[in-house]
Amino acid sequence: MLNTLEVFTTVVVGVMVGVEFSVAFVMNPIFNALPDDSTQLANAHGGRMLGALMPFWYIGSLVLSAIWAVSGWHRHGAGLVVTAAVLLIVSVIMSVLLLVPINNRNKTWTPENRPADWKEQLNRWNRFHYVRVAVIIAAFTLLVAALV
Repeated sequence: MLNTLEVFTTVVVGVMVGVEFSVAFVMNPIFNALPDDSTQLANAHGGRMLGALMPFWYIGSLVLSAIWAVSGWHRHGAGLVVTAAVLLIVSVIMSVLLLVPINNRNKTWTPENRPADWKEQLNRWNRFHYVRVAVIIAAFTLLVAALV
């Protein structure tokens, strides 16, 4: 049963990493190449869509990692799993304190009501997001290493 949990957790975190990597390095560059109104509308829609899904994914990944760490405490790699869980906690804290406030504003904007500094706010979100992606990639890497 523990092996199933280990693999399932790794896959869930890995897919989350893939989505967030894609947002950072595929979707946002595509959005930013569009005309301003389309860029802003695409970011607002993405913020609404992913903003509704990702909290469950982040918390779920953290919970699965914590269950793995507790259940496999006696096994090789437990320290790696605990460290991965700590990194996932860091990613959740970063999200709540840094990214969610910007996203909550962004998802309500339209070309008619967006603030003058909307691009700067999205650029700030992107910078925080790059750091968060690095953190969750590190967590995923530790989980993969713990499987061996």
